[in-house]
Amino acid sequence: MKKRQLGLLIALIGLMTVGMNSSSKGPVPEDLRSGKDFLPTSVYTAEEDQELLKLFAGLRVADVSDGMDKAGLPGIGLVDPSILPLWTDLKNFSHRFAGIAVTARYVPTQKPHAGKRTPEEFDKWEGEFYSQYSSEPYADLIRPGTALVIDDVEEGDIGSIGSYNIMEWKGRGCVGVVTDAAARDTDEIAVENVPLYLRQRGRGIRPGRNEIESVNRPVAVGGVLVMPGDVVVADGDGVVVVPRGQARSVAAFAREIMEEDKAGRRELYKQLRLPPDASIKK
Repeated sequence: MKKRQLGLLIALIGLMTVGMNSSSKGPVPEDLRSGKDFLPTSVYTAEEDQELLKLFAGLRVADVSDGMDKAGLPGIGLVDPSILPLWTDLKNFSHRFAGIAVTARYVPTQKPHAGKRTPEEFDKWEGEFYSQYSSEPYADLIRPGTALVIDDVEEGDIGSIGSYNIMEWKGRGCVGVVTDAAARDTDEIAVENVPLYLRQRGRGIRPGRNEIESVNRPVAVGGVLVMPGDVVVADGDGVVVVPRGQARSVAAFAREIMEEDKAGRRELYKQLRLPPDASIKK
């Protein structure tokens, strides 16, 4: 009798376990079905940004990369080396920058292109597409010290960045732009001396090709996660992104590395009787 009761009890527990497992799957929450973000983002004041940027003033990508290693973050933040500066200034290094990330993401559009229209009809369609689907809402977030990071359509021949809008961003305080895709008007941008790091040149306009998907959300650029508020450092070696939470310790390590390097090279310059240049200045 006891064996039978024990067997029934075990069977009952088994049924309860199956029921619990099946009910744990349950219906999909509506907020998940309609879309949900899982990576939280933070908001920082302009004063907090400026205080942090002072710690990165003059640091090179190599220094910051080494600082990341010392901070226990090896390989993290190193953007694909094919994303490089459009132009370089080897006298004053004005192509270099350190800034605080404002992010934007464009995705390929599913909307049809304008097709064959009269010039007037095309202009109207183009303007409406820009304003309704492929605008630049992130421009209002730009302030002194901003590094604009744009996750765009890598495979598309799209010049989302051009000589006009990049100058407008500079006027708002943007210190540099990074994209995993393309820009156009590249001759003019080089003459304008706005730091731009990109994968390739592009020609097409945004209407009929991409749409703005999000602003100041996590993006992936060159194989690296970029969160709004992260520190972005760029020079001739490429781009490195420093997670905000580790930025102070990384900057301290990087500063020590850079100062040691410069001191050593200053001695070599003297031995070789070379005139000092901007690369060894304190």
